[in-house]
Amino acid sequence: MNPTVTFLLVDDDPDDCDFFREAVREVDATSVCFTAENGEDALMKLRKGLKKLPDFIFLDLNMPRMDGKRCLAELKKDPKLKAIPVIIYTTSSAPEDMEETRLLGASYFLTKPSDYQKLLKDLVFVMGRDWSQHPQTLRF
Repeated sequence: MNPTVTFLLVDDDPDDCDFFREAVREVDATSVCFTAENGEDALMKLRKGLKKLPDFIFLDLNMPRMDGKRCLAELKKDPKLKAIPVIIYTTSSAPEDMEETRLLGASYFLTKPSDYQKLLKDLVFVMGRDWSQHPQTLRF
């Protein structure tokens, strides 16, 4: 049996969180998806609250308190967290956001799809990729 894949979705929009969790369950019913509502909440959970670190972090950019870019920078500074693939998951498709997050250490950039089937395909791609072999490959 395959080990359970765990996700941390960092997003302040409850509807987007529900949409994402539903897609994760459809792709792999054994997967677990935790959520955090902003960068501060995510870092607190990662450093103190979760028993097991997630396999993937999906990170929105536009959030209150601590936005995704600041959170990404903090994640990549932390020796215990920096190896976790961080997938930017945002409404932005701005080239400057893609480039800035790449330079900060993001593994992949996904513009949030409005189409559920597209999200399923994106999740299958992310879960099937060996991120240790290809740590930074961004979609433009």
